Formats: sequence, structure tokens, C-alpha cells
Amino acid sequence: MIPQSENLPIHVDSLLELFCQEPTLRSQQDISTIEASLRKAVSPQFEIVFAGAFSAGKSMLINALLERELLYSAEGHATGTECHIYYAEPEQEKVVLTFLSEADITEQVNLICQKLGIDKVPDINNPEVKNILTSMGQKIIAQEGGESKSEKAKQAKALILLLEGFSNNCDRIHPLNAATYSMEQFNFSNLTEAASYAMRGSNSSVLKRLDYYCHHPLLKDGNVLVDMPGIDAPVKKDAEATYKKISDADTSAVVCVLKPASAGDMSIEETELLEKMRENLGIRDRVFYVFNRIDETWYNGQLRQRLDSLIQTEFKDSSRIHKTSGLLGFYGSQIKQTNSSDSFGLDTLFSESVKSIGGEEETPQFVSEFNNYCANSGKLTRTDFKVSVNGYETPNENYVRILSEWGNPLINQLITDSGIEEFRDSITRYLTEEKRPQLFATLADDLQPLCIALRQHYLDQYRDLESQPREIDAMKAQELNRLNHELQEVGIQFREHIEHEVNEIVVNGDHYFEEDFNKLKARMVSRLDELLQTFSVANAHRRAAISHPRNSTVPLIAILVEALYYLANELEDVLVDGVTTLVSEFCQRLLHRVKQTEYYRKLYRLLGNDGGVETQLKEVEKTLIAALVSESKVECDRYVRESPRFYDEGTFSIYQFRQTLQQTSQGYDCSSMVEAEPAIRQLLKLDFEPKVSATIRKHFRQTINMTLKSQLLPMAEQQADIILQQYDQARDYLGQTLEQEAQEKIAHNIRLQGEIKEKIATYNEAVSGINNCLQSMQVYERQLPLINQESFQDKDIKSDLEVNKISVNNGHNSNIDVEVVDLV
Repeated sequence: MIPQSENLPIHVDSLLELFCQEPTLRSQQDISTIEASLRKAVSPQFEIVFAGAFSAGKSMLINALLERELLYSAEGHATGTECHIYYAEPEQEKVVLTFLSEADITEQVNLICQKLGIDKVPDINNPEVKNILTSMGQKIIAQEGGESKSEKAKQAKALILLLEGFSNNCDRIHPLNAATYSMEQFNFSNLTEAASYAMRGSNSSVLKRLDYYCHHPLLKDGNVLVDMPGIDAPVKKDAEATYKKISDADTSAVVCVLKPASAGDMSIEETELLEKMRENLGIRDRVFYVFNRIDETWYNGQLRQRLDSLIQTEFKDSSRIHKTSGLLGFYGSQIKQTNSSDSFGLDTLFSESVKSIGGEEETPQFVSEFNNYCANSGKLTRTDFKVSVNGYETPNENYVRILSEWGNPLINQLITDSGIEEFRDSITRYLTEEKRPQLFATLADDLQPLCIALRQHYLDQYRDLESQPREIDAMKAQELNRLNHELQEVGIQFREHIEHEVNEIVVNGDHYFEEDFNKLKARMVSRLDELLQTFSVANAHRRAAISHPRNSTVPLIAILVEALYYLANELEDVLVDGVTTLVSEFCQRLLHRVKQTEYYRKLYRLLGNDGGVETQLKEVEKTLIAALVSESKVECDRYVRESPRFYDEGTFSIYQFRQTLQQTSQGYDCSSMVEAEPAIRQLLKLDFEPKVSATIRKHFRQTINMTLKSQLLPMAEQQADIILQQYDQARDYLGQTLEQEAQEKIAHNIRLQGEIKEKIATYNEAVSGINNCLQSMQVYERQLPLINQESFQDKDIKSDLEVNKISVNNGHNSNIDVEVVDLV
């Protein structure tokens, strides 16, 4: 965490705590955005992505910036793996390696095979398949004249490397998922050993990502260097990953490493990369253009002219252009650690390059470049270094002699001319002066709505409390003046509450009412089944015979008539009992809910009673029961009449009726009728089941709903008027208790004002701390609003404010005075 932001989390958390204490504000803003912005501001991570063609020198450039050989660097397709380099303390340096899955490798193999015109591979685990594919790849390379001679040859080489890498690392590769390993699992003792995996070879081809944790000042404060595969990678997914990373919103800077300093012109891939970055507004403002291997232009005037012309025509609108020599910058930083005792690195750094098979001493590449720099670059002409390169000495002898004569001052000049230090300083300035302040500006932008809402909320609350009477008589007068409005408000709230309760029943939203109604329906269905199962033809025959004493024969119609009356009356009893219970339960719940409301409690405070609400609800309960009992009787009385379609031709009911009639006509005594009892019960079932179903599923629920609306809504309107008409009673009652209430309210208001003053003081302290931090980051235009004296327009309020001056160090020689309000 940078010093300027040490207390920033405390101040922001203080504001968020104040905000969360206000229920009316919490739903207006999602504070998770602020929390995310705070994390980025105090613990930022800036990804600096290095992109360019293969052999442009990206890896050597990163090595030069970090002053150590971390990434493998060589001519050709060196880095095929995405490498992230994070900061670590010296004792915590490490590497984490992530491999592609077998599925990913198979997909890449088949993709390359398709480009090469080779059939799709079903299983890369088959040794015979791998041998055939390797052989075909080698044959293609031979036909093309070498692995770098054509795009087809590059693809063939990539195929061979993939297969070889899979074979060598099959025990580390998971079938479906990317597998991650620590440095210790590979028995690597340091970063240099692990860095060999970052080469374009058999291991690198199957590596998905390398994460280095390295100690260097450039990586401090969350700076992360990202080395991406070349944009002209033979494996398409490598190039796609680079373009995706460049466009990523989390990428803070893009270092575009270009080859024209050594090649003379930009490649097709480089030109396409520049066009894509320039078309994307989100990318082009964060790009550094680095022309690496600039030392080659020191010895070739034509190359130098072509590069200058290219920069003037294609890069004239860009200010972030750097010319570097990663080779000179990197090795310059390394030989600073050597001396004459090890021949300035010949015996250590370059020992492998100096050896030769024939015993003759070889010249390391850097030694040649160093001697060339001293003799032919022209960089030392206007300096105090009078360096000579003698033809009678070997290159290595010249190298040692020159460094023995001029030492570190010459090395420092070499590093300066390499452009590495200037480039490193430019990146640091960009992140420090542009990107880091942007994070604080984003945090301020996210905090601004919250501060405005809090500030206005406190001001409104304070002004409202300040406008309240502070004397008991004045408070009593105010309360009495508001009495009529409060009674009207209570009546309106009661009416709206009843309307809501009725509407919930109409739309089936009252869970308890639905349960009770479902119980009623179940009782009707079960009672009908019970009546049908227990219906006695003998009893019906007996009742019919008693009604006609002159006759001894009873027709089927008479039996059916007795059954219709019997079933209808029994079902009426069930329905009447059910609606009585339904209404009683509902009215009890309604009364309970009313008593739990704030307006009911307020009514008691104003009148000393509920204004007749409970009595009215109990009266309407009786009315509802009477109305629905009457409706129940009418509904069930209609069951006595057969259904209109009962005797329709072609229906099962008329068929059943005829079969029953034929059976009962076999004799004239009671026994023939009793024998037909099952058929008669079936006939009654066919008639009554549709009637009961229509009642409980269609007709009667609508009847209940309409009855509730027609009784409850007018009652609520009437009761609201009754409450309003009780003004005189309320005035007399309040007169007895108002003085005590006025005292309590004044004390309550004073206490609330004190709490608001404390919150305002806390708010101002937090905002002043945040503004101090913003000013130290030179984010002057994003200052958050304080609650100062001018915020209060009421003169009486202003008199209660003390304005203190707090000196805020803004990072310059001058100080800015910020007003912080203390409420006393």
C-alpha cells in the first residue's frame, strides 16, 4: 500500500458505515462497486503486456528491465508460453507452472493437421500415431527447405514440438483440466532453472502459463510484467491469446516491441497489430512503441534513415516511442557485478560461449557488440571516454582491457545508450502519474453519489428537526394543528389496508384464506362421497310411501325425488358450516393484522381507543356470515333440480336412467327397488358430482369474493369517515397527554440533532481524509463534498456551526485549507 493511501480504507469504511446506518439510502446504491474500487486503489495490480512478433526481443527486453536472466531469449521462436512476472521478496521467489490439458493438446494437434492436410487424429496417446505424424512433419520441413522457410514449415515444426512435449510430460498432463505445479515439484532450485521452460521447445509447447515471483523495484506496488507469445506464432491459439490480452480491460499498458530497427520494415503481422490497436480507443492510449535492437542502426545509415522515416510517418501522433537495445541493456546490468578477477564475466557469465571444440577461444555475442559500440557506434564521440579497439588484440582481450581502463562509468554509459533506463522510467512515470491516479479518480467517482446522498440526507434531517418547535406550548399547538390531518391519514390507511386484504383474497394471494377454502372444498367432496355410499333406497321408499298413504306402490321417480332433497339438504349443512368457519377465521386474522399496524397504534394515541374499528369489524363479520349462509342455501337448493343435460339423448346419464328404470320395473314391491340400489346411487352420482364441482370450483368462490368486496369496502370507507369525525374527542384526549408528549418529543428531537451532528462530524472527517489522499495523488478535480457552513441556508442553523481550518498537504510546496464543520 502506498503511503498516501494508508488511511484511505479507514475513511472509506467510515463513509460506508454511515451509509448503511440509513435504511432509506441503502437501496439506492450498491456499495460493492465502491469496495472493489477501494481494493484496486490501495492494492493495485498493473499488468504491462509485452506484445510483438517472434524474435523482436520481448524476452530480452524484460530481462534488461529486471536486470536478470529470467526469461529465455534466443533467435527464432523463443517464447510460446504466457508468462506473468509478479513482485516477491528475495526469500519468496518462486515459479508456478501450468500445463495444457490433453484435450487442449489434442485440439491443437488436429487444428495443425487440418492446415497441413493431414487426417484428424483420434488418439495422440498412440505411439504409432505420434511417430507417423512426426515423420510427416519432418518430411514437410525438408520439402519446404527448413523449419522457418514457410508458414507450412512453421506449422509442421509446431506439430512436432506438441507431440514431443506431450510425450515428455504425459505424467504431468491431465486429460481434461489444466494442471498446475510448484517449482519444488520439478526440483528447480532457482528461477533460472525454471525459466528454461519458457522456450519454444517440447516443454514450452505444452505449457499454458508460467507465473514468476521475482524481486525487483519495478514490480513493486502491484506492477506485473506479462510476456506473450508472438503475434506471428505458428500455433494459432498463441497469437489469439496475445490479441485477447492486449484488448483486456485489466491490461494497464501494452508494450509493442517492433523489429524495424533491425529488419528495416514492419512485418505484415506488426502492421495488422498496429491497425487493431489504433482502431480500439481503449487500447491506443496505453501503448508504448519500442523499437528494439536499435544498436543495429548505429552501424547502418540506411537502416537508421528508414527507421526515422517510419517513425515520422506512422508514429507521428504518439509520444510513447522508445528505442532500446535489450542485449546491451541486459548484459550491461550483468557485467556491473563483475570485475577484472573474472575477466569481467568471461570466466562466469560467458564461460560457455568462450569455450570451443577445437580449443580456440570464441567471442561471445555481447563482447562483439560491446567492442563494436566502443569503436563504431559514435555514441562515445562527445564523451570523456577515449576508447580504442586494437586490431592486434583479440576481441576478448580488447573487452577486458577497455573495461579495466574505464570500468563502471563506461558500463553506465552503455546502459544509458541502450535506452533501457529511459524506457523503465517512462513506464514507471506512466503507472505512477497516470494509471494510479485513475484508480483514485474512479474511487472518487464511485463515492460521489454516496456522499451527495448522505450529505443531503443529513441536511434534510437537520433542517427538519431545526424547524420543529422547541417550547412545550408551541409543540402542543403544532400537534393540535396536525390532528385533523393525522385522523384523516389514519382513516385513509385503514381503508387502503382493507382494500389490500380484499384484493389479496380476490387474486388468491392470502395463503391462510386459500387453505381454509381448500378445506371447505375437500369437505364438500368427501361429504358427497359419504352420502352416496350410505344412501338407503329402503329409507327413501319408506318416506315416499308415507307421503302417499292410499298407494302401496312407489315409482322410481319418487325415490329420486326423495334422494335429491336428502342430498341437497345434507350438502347445504356442510356448505353453511364451512362458510361460517371460513369467514370467522378470516375476520379474526383481519382484526389481528389491523391491530398490528402503525395506524392502529396511532389511533389509540390520538383517541385513547380504536375509534370503533374492532366493533365495526365484528359487525361486518356477522353481516358476511349471514350473507354467505343465505348464498349457500340458495346454491344448494338448486341441487334439487336435475341438471339440464341429465336427460339429453346420447349421454351416459340417460342410458343409466333407462337401465335403472328397466331394473326397478320388474316388480311392484319394495324389494325390486332395493335391488336396484347400486344403479340408483350411480345415477345420483352422475347428477350431483358436476353440481358440487361447479359450486366449489367456479360459482361459489366468485360469490364469496363479491360478498367480501360488497361488505368490507363500504365498511372501510364509512369507518374512515367515522374516524375523521372524532376530532373533538381526539382534541380533548390529547389535551390530557400532550404536554408530556411534547416534552418527550422535544427531548427526542434534541437527541436526534445530537446524533446527526456526530454523523456530520464523522462524515467530514472521512471526506477530508479522502480528499487529502486525492490531492496527494493530484486528483484535484474529484474532491468530495463537505458539509460546511454554506450548506445550511437557515441562519439559526448557521449559528450552531463552528468552521475550523485544516491544513491539507497536497504534495506541493503550498497548502490547501479545507473547511471541516464541527457542530456544537
